Amino acid sequence: MDEQVLRPGEVDLPDALGVLTAYVAYLKGACHGSYTTIQTHLRDALGVSLSTGQLVKLVGKASAALAGPYQELLEQLPRQAVLNVDETGHKDAGESYWTWCFRAALFTLFKIDPSRGSAVLLEVLGKDFDGVLGCDYFSAYRKYMKDCDILVQFYLAHLIRDVKFLLTLQDRATRRYGERLLKALRSLFGVIHRREHYTPPGFERALDRARRRVLSVGRRAPRRAEALNLAQRFRQHGTAYFQFITTPGIEPTNNLAERAIRFVVIDRRVTQGTRGQAGRIWCERIWTTIATCAQQGRSVFEFLQQAVHAHLTGHPVPSLLFNTS
Repeated sequence: MDEQVLRPGEVDLPDALGVLTAYVAYLKGACHGSYTTIQTHLRDALGVSLSTGQLVKLVGKASAALAGPYQELLEQLPRQAVLNVDETGHKDAGESYWTWCFRAALFTLFKIDPSRGSAVLLEVLGKDFDGVLGCDYFSAYRKYMKDCDILVQFYLAHLIRDVKFLLTLQDRATRRYGERLLKALRSLFGVIHRREHYTPPGFERALDRARRRVLSVGRRAPRRAEALNLAQRFRQHGTAYFQFITTPGIEPTNNLAERAIRFVVIDRRVTQGTRGQAGRIWCERIWTTIATCAQQGRSVFEFLQQAVHAHLTGHPVPSLLFNTS
């Protein structure tokens, strides 16, 4: 924290309400604190006694302060050249929702929605999204890809997992198909890992040969259900596993989105979800703030303090898109 950090017994700071609001928001959002835990901490560490209702109001003020920065990022999503997307389950008062994670080059945005379908992608990104979507092979992404003619990079890590599953089956022909395919994929990654040993044109040629080898092996499967299902995937969407070869900035794995969403999974385990629209909106905004600040190397608390102060004093709220500090 900066010089305005609250110390035990010091609540008469000029910006006491703003600092306290940001601090409570930080404890609630970044530290997964329950209201009871926050009450105890404020009482014991700072000598401040607040009721649960007062804490709820402070979190509400912080959530309102983050509305503008969140909306700015939401409006920027359709303009991104590359987006990694993932989703995970979310419970709200016992009802099933989905937390969608959109990870761009400079920011990360979370959206909680009752749907896991392609309608969410259409709502957030629109039908004219002109970037490349990094995602898994889930049906919502395939439908969005088909309906809106979107470029997609399916995650190779998930494909490798599915190929390895073939090796666990009893049918010998299926296992051999999986072995051939896994060998071709390993050769592909071997080329990638030895990139420094190639000239740029040589690397492109070697990578293209390895890509064509994977597609060739993948499309020639024995007449077994599991193998044919994977072969059909290669025939329909095989090239979508290799956008990273021709498009700068594309990753063949989902590491970026998975890392971004890990915090949300931890928060879900600790808090057991939300209990209403206000809670869902708060989570969207604070998770987006935490992930984006981490991505940009910014202090979450400092941004919260700036945003809350601006909100309470009627000044323009700082941007999460640009680091102006």
